[in-house]
Amino acid sequence: METKVVKIKKPEDVNLILGQSHFIKTVEDLYETLVNNCPNIKFGLGFVESSGACKVRSEGNDPELKKLAEENALELGAGHSFIVLIKNAFPINVLNAIKAVPEVCSIYCATANSVEVIIAETDSGRGILGVIDGAKPKGIESPDDKQWRHDFLRKIGYKL
Repeated sequence: METKVVKIKKPEDVNLILGQSHFIKTVEDLYETLVNNCPNIKFGLGFVESSGACKVRSEGNDPELKKLAEENALELGAGHSFIVLIKNAFPINVLNAIKAVPEVCSIYCATANSVEVIIAETDSGRGILGVIDGAKPKGIESPDDKQWRHDFLRKIGYKL
């Protein structure tokens, strides 16, 4: 077995959801889930088909994000994995709906951070071992940090 690290390529202002599924209709079902749960969302998604033609399947309503999702999915090359790149929304707006899609097995991460994916490769194919999602902690939250968090959540409309 060989391991490698794949860095997800995305603009700073783009969020991503990385997960695993089990069926080719994932692409169409995730498309419908995203637009039905967040009508203003802009996204691209790539799905790594791991049987049959073994193609990267893709959809989206933003051509640049769709192309970037295709490129990231191809680079990952891990069977039945999918990546959704998001603008005009946050993962929290669609994450539970994505988890409820019948063919979705798991979510590795949902973030705006820089992401590195640890991949294992054998003669049979590739799989995701885990993810590195952002930087390590710089300390414990202080009272000022708590106040910043409190204020930030209200500023972006997630708390009253």
